[in-house]
Amino acid sequence: MKRFLGKKKILRIYIDNNDKYKGEALWEVLLKIAKELSMSGATVYKAVAGMGAHTKIRSFNIWSLSQEMPIVIEMIDDENKIRNFLENVDDMIEEGLVTLCDVEVISYKHEGNLK
Repeated sequence: MKRFLGKKKILRIYIDNNDKYKGEALWEVLLKIAKELSMSGATVYKAVAGMGAHTKIRSFNIWSLSQEMPIVIEMIDDENKIRNFLENVDDMIEEGLVTLCDVEVISYKHEGNLK
């Protein structure tokens, strides 16, 4: 699995858990597309609290029936694969922040490559 080591890019997409695309949770749609495009992987983080462009603080409230919470989707892969992914999903993200940074993968271990 040495092909995953070295200089890569890390993509982060900041959205809300209530964001939808054609009636489906946006984060789930993005995850499915990442799989279809054979991205190396993706992780979805649900935040405890956050403040976005509208400066509205959103946090967990046990008394609220509807929880509007920040979500971060993170992917690490080659830049060309990430940019291809972004071309496919750009129109789906109506509100949010997308960042792309350099990262160096120094170790990548999983059961399949330990044998």
